[in-house]
Amino acid sequence: MRETELYPTIKSFFERLGYEVKAEVASCDVVAKRVDEPPVVIEIKTGLTLQLFYQAVDRLALTETVYVAVPKPKRALPREAAKLCRRLGLGLLVISNSGNVEVLAEPEPYRPRPNVKRKAALLKEFKRRKGDPNIGGSTRTKLMTAYKQDALRLLAHIKAQGPSKLADLRAATKVDRAANILRDDYYGWFERRARGVYGPTEVGISAFAAHSEHILDLQDP
Repeated sequence: MRETELYPTIKSFFERLGYEVKAEVASCDVVAKRVDEPPVVIEIKTGLTLQLFYQAVDRLALTETVYVAVPKPKRALPREAAKLCRRLGLGLLVISNSGNVEVLAEPEPYRPRPNVKRKAALLKEFKRRKGDPNIGGSTRTKLMTAYKQDALRLLAHIKAQGPSKLADLRAATKVDRAANILRDDYYGWFERRARGVYGPTEVGISAFAAHSEHILDLQDP
């Protein structure tokens, strides 16, 4: 649908809510006004584009109640679309071919809800990770995590000392989650040779060679 084809549906939607609606007012696509309430501005586009968000955010200087309106796509809009609108303080309207208007987000000031658990995980990962082994902006590449660094510490000790007891590994490497890493064996590097004794797998030996340079960095004081 073209932008002009969306206008009648938007106009009818707000008129049913008691607004007077006019199009193309002072560079705004649609303005709706009800009694003594602040105006409502609706910016229309055929899709969620950066330009649409630029325009809508600019309209927040005129009123706190700004919507972006787009036609309903064949595939569902990603959840991040409504999430982004909420963070920008914008409302989001989706118009179907049948003339139905779906409100996916209301325009209201964004008040972030702190996620204590995620924040704690972020700080824990930052504190545990040694050095800065990754490159910011990397995609489609395996990243070095604190968990992987701990697994490499265990692997290095086993490679140097041979099959080792869990207690010895924990004491030598200072990896407090050694038991979980060895038990879960996420990377396939370890195998149990006897009760509480672990050695490297062929995959582990290959991993040791592949990460030898990084392992040296981990062993630095």
